[in-house]
Amino acid sequence: MLLEVLVNHAPWRGVLVATTVPFHPNTLDVDLDTYAEHVRWLADNGCQGVVPNGSLGEYQVLTDDERAAVLRTALDAAPEGFSVMPGVSAPGAREARRWADEAAEAGCSAVMLLPPTAYRADEAAVLAHYREVAKVGLPIVAYNNPVDTRVDLTPPLLRQLYDEGLVVAVKEFSGDPRRGYELAELAPGLDLLAGADDVALELLLAGAVGWIGGYPNAIPATCVQFYDAAVAGDLATALPLYRMLHELLRWDSRVEFVQAIKLSMDVAGRVGGPSRPPRQPLSPAAATAVRDATRRALTAGSR
Repeated sequence: MLLEVLVNHAPWRGVLVATTVPFHPNTLDVDLDTYAEHVRWLADNGCQGVVPNGSLGEYQVLTDDERAAVLRTALDAAPEGFSVMPGVSAPGAREARRWADEAAEAGCSAVMLLPPTAYRADEAAVLAHYREVAKVGLPIVAYNNPVDTRVDLTPPLLRQLYDEGLVVAVKEFSGDPRRGYELAELAPGLDLLAGADDVALELLLAGAVGWIGGYPNAIPATCVQFYDAAVAGDLATALPLYRMLHELLRWDSRVEFVQAIKLSMDVAGRVGGPSRPPRQPLSPAAATAVRDATRRALTAGSR
């Protein structure tokens, strides 16, 4: 019954921000006060929730204590009705389940989960991974990122996961908007979420009911305006916004997406700051491109 209520509430729908995590420039320690302020600011600018400890949140280079602290900070900062759906991805199912248990104990109503990240898992390993984490009882949003994980959650595989009751939605980051139509045919009850900023419009038009975005970290109000227009079918509003933003949005699908989005935040007057190794600063040419594109978007009215 609890799971049914949570699914009907659908805390994964709307604009959820895959949050960056700020580090103090000199020590690279996590700046939890700045992170809390960022969560509140995103809520004030119309976003429906945040996804801490995802790839954009550099979860791979956080200690266990830091990762837990980021989640607690997000929950404490979130206003009533604002979703906090943490990433619980890990090399294997035992660790991922531990993170899901902690999320449940902290009061989260859903989690986001990659396939196992330790190796290129086959179909049987993927199913076993999600079965184990599903034992926690929280709704799971699958995260399909075949570029990073080398595991593709294809529509037929997602149908198996959905039919077993293991996942309720998928953050689709393959870059192929055709997946939306195939998923609607194979698993019509599975919620599709836009996962790559630069195909957000295409996936929303294909039926996505949410967007787990990166660039809302820098320009949330305009991203929410775009999303609302797109899901309403108002292309006269959505398409010009999408065209204006696209030279920024495409950075979300590049290797340097974390550094690029953090730099855009800095340009927009937010705190993006540095990333932890092994990520390095953007090259001078890339940094100039990101700064110029961000300034053009801000000059055009993005906020």
